Amino acid sequence: MTDASSVEKHGAAVARTAVVDDEKELARMGYKQELKRDLTLLQNFGVSFSIISVITGIPSLFLYGLNTGGPAVMVWGWIIVAFFTIMVGLAMGEVCSAHPTSGGPYFWAAMLSEPKDAAFASWVTGWFNLLGQVAVTTGISYAIANFISTLATFNTDFVPEPRITIGIYAGVLICQGLINTFGVHLLKYINNVSVWWHAVGTTALVIAVLAAAPSHQSAKFVFGTFIDNTGVDGAPGWSERASPAYVVVIGILMAQYTLTGFDGSAHMTEETHNAAMSGSIGIIMAIGVSAVLGWFVILGFLFSIQDLDATVNSATGQPVAQIFLDTVGEKGAIVLMVIVIGSMFFCGTFSITSNSRMMYAFSRDGAIPGHKFFHKVDEKTQSPIRTVWLACTLSFILALPSLGSSVAFSAATSIATIGLYISYGIPIALRLVYRKRFQRGPFHLGPFSYPVAFIACVWILFISIVFILPQANPVDTQTLNYAVVAVGIVIAYSIGFWLLSARKWFTGPIKQIKVRRKPDGVGDGIEQ
Repeated sequence: MTDASSVEKHGAAVARTAVVDDEKELARMGYKQELKRDLTLLQNFGVSFSIISVITGIPSLFLYGLNTGGPAVMVWGWIIVAFFTIMVGLAMGEVCSAHPTSGGPYFWAAMLSEPKDAAFASWVTGWFNLLGQVAVTTGISYAIANFISTLATFNTDFVPEPRITIGIYAGVLICQGLINTFGVHLLKYINNVSVWWHAVGTTALVIAVLAAAPSHQSAKFVFGTFIDNTGVDGAPGWSERASPAYVVVIGILMAQYTLTGFDGSAHMTEETHNAAMSGSIGIIMAIGVSAVLGWFVILGFLFSIQDLDATVNSATGQPVAQIFLDTVGEKGAIVLMVIVIGSMFFCGTFSITSNSRMMYAFSRDGAIPGHKFFHKVDEKTQSPIRTVWLACTLSFILALPSLGSSVAFSAATSIATIGLYISYGIPIALRLVYRKRFQRGPFHLGPFSYPVAFIACVWILFISIVFILPQANPVDTQTLNYAVVAVGIVIAYSIGFWLLSARKWFTGPIKQIKVRRKPDGVGDGIEQ
């Protein structure tokens, strides 16, 4: 018979072997194991699942969705966007499996390019990924500030103002930064709580709203009602000035913004066991589970609307809060708002975690100004503390236009979506163009590899154009979609600085170590 101690010893031996294999794979890509590797597949999935956070993205842009296409676009747009996002996730998962490193897309771009173009591809991809990461954190944590302000209006005379909201936002970022600084050893446990909070809390919230609603909207309203409230101050909406199709395509922002940030699983691979499989599966699982849960949330909210005009023009400023008040009353609404705000806080915390790992990897390769300062891992926590606070600082700066713009939040979500998806699309496109250079990992799509990658690239090109278009009519300083400005700055900076300086010194991902190989080609060790 096998006693318990021998089983335990065998399990420990297997775990040690797995860690060694992961470190060898990291060494093959030229990096030392500096971050603490203790995440499981479930925890890797949990990072992306928490960042996607349907109960963050959907309530944050629910007003935008109701005004820009209405229920029909929200319901059917979600299904269409979910399908194409899964295509992107499958294509990314294939590349992630071949190159499981915290650099994620920008490292993949270097590995999949021709050697002479690798540094430039890595440089551009990295800056778009950094822009998207920062903007995602901005969108998430600013939504927390918005919902805290909304909660403060319940049964009070409090009126939210931009300056107060930005102050709450700063406090939220500081709290999330402190958790990523001093509670890093607790992150995997917080991650477990986050997964269950999102799954159970979101399900319970929707069931509570549906069960308590005094009446329900008809299926015709939910699945077939088109609304265009994109006109501002009495101006006609875009369906009159342009076409209903225009409203439909800009209306899918709610769905696409929500289903983003799943590269978090890739950025956490250097901290995950069996990274070559866990990172890829984490990406695809996060998208799939979020797609199903998100559609459930949208349907639950739409069926529970009591008065459409009162919901859209709610004194709270948030249609979802009004739905809570109309269905479960004030006390119940407070509980449901706490569930939503808690989900958002988990989401923002792990967005900063992912963001900081990307910045750490990018600075490790010398791409970020001050990289010698930012490329430092805290010896005690084995975590990149300095890039945690860099992420918080940049995210705060990106939210400052909200002090003078009525569409700043939706613009920030556009920036996040465009930045991240362009950084996803470049390595996927390179994998198509230079297919002979690609060495598959354990996760591979077989004969579906090229069709899936092609579909993913076409979709990313489409949304990158759509989400810089004007969202409100007429276009002025208050309604300008400044996503085009932010994206233009990144393009100008990345290409301009590359031509002026970076091409002379940036060589792409820097290998910290190299593998010694025997004459038969098998590696037998590493050296600095």
